[in-house]
Amino acid sequence: MSIARIVRIAALGLSGALSALAMESAPAAAQALGLATMQPGTLNHTTGTAIAKVIKEKAGLNALVQPTAGESVIIPLVGRGEAEFGIANALEVSVAVENNRLPELRLIGAIHPLPTAFFVRKDTTMRTIADLKGKKVVFGFSAQRTLDILSRAILATGGLTEADISPVLVPNVIRGADDFLSGAADTFYFAFGAPKVREVDATVGGIRALEISESGMPAARKIYPEGYLAPAAPGPFYIGVDKPMGVYTWDNLLFTNATVKDDVVYKLIEAMAKNKDDLVAVQPALRAFTPGGLFKKFSTPYHPGALKYFAHNKIEIKAAQ
Repeated sequence: MSIARIVRIAALGLSGALSALAMESAPAAAQALGLATMQPGTLNHTTGTAIAKVIKEKAGLNALVQPTAGESVIIPLVGRGEAEFGIANALEVSVAVENNRLPELRLIGAIHPLPTAFFVRKDTTMRTIADLKGKKVVFGFSAQRTLDILSRAILATGGLTEADISPVLVPNVIRGADDFLSGAADTFYFAFGAPKVREVDATVGGIRALEISESGMPAARKIYPEGYLAPAAPGPFYIGVDKPMGVYTWDNLLFTNATVKDDVVYKLIEAMAKNKDDLVAVQPALRAFTPGGLFKKFSTPYHPGALKYFAHNKIEIKAAQ
């Protein structure tokens, strides 16, 4: 077993280690393709679960979901070739590539928008981002470093900075939600559609997504230019939205390593494109997935297998939001 494999197994924890060890003893043809995600309960993990299920059942690609502490772990893991695929937000990917110089990281594409919000208890008087002034707000995100940038951008829409809040330092969004549940924080930050959001909503008797005004977006774009407001309406996916509103959004990316074979990446995209209903049955956020929407202009290069799929299907590159 290689040193890289040993490191990979150690990072995954006991259950992941047992799966990985089982793969080592299996025939080469049956070895699983690792798909690195965040922890169970996150939107990212559910998305990975949907993709792994579809490509295994429809394309014969034996994918194994590998939960990690956060996107700051996922991206280098794939960049070093210790997992074949990974999912992370566009900002996290660009910063990781810039800071860690991951020359082998390759994009497959933008799989769906990532709508997010700061949530509060429904029985509170807080309704907008400006109402967070002086409140205990989850911050830090040591395993998801770029969420600080996004948090600052969202706070700016309400005319706030980090100095206007009482930061509650957390490693990731799961811990942030747990601190909210315990009363250590007045709000938590999470993506819509994540199981953890439903759990918190049920536990506290209802949550509310704080509203963001379009008039605040110029200030947010000074911090992160590619964030945008996407329309949201009350419904099962948008828990905490009690009226039509805009929610802070950017892209969620699927990526791989340059050493992964072209035909594997091609088959993955093809299986997703032909079996969208199966994806959505597991992850409703993938309703927004389209093959044409994968190919957007980002600084990280695309995998040749993805480029081959785009060329065969006459898909042209689009500007990022």
